Amino acid sequence: MSAEDHIVLVCIACRDERIFEQPPCSDGHGDDCPEWACTSCGTAVLVGPAPAERPTTRPRPVRETPAVRDLRGRDRAAARIPA
Repeated sequence: MSAEDHIVLVCIACRDERIFEQPPCSDGHGDDCPEWACTSCGTAVLVGPAPAERPTTRPRPVRETPAVRDLRGRDRAAARIPA
């Protein structure tokens, strides 16, 4: 096992420093796969930058009240011609 094939981390299951190696990546990351597995117990960890944060909810569209809709409609109405 070469130095590029493994890293030494503290395994939370073993509670001690252990050798971690990359299992075959099924997600298509290749050598950049963030998943590493403890060679003693198999506990997996992700090593790398945290993913970019995404908003947890989408902004809701603002609904107009009937009064606002009525006012907007009057602004667009044709001009009245005095009789």
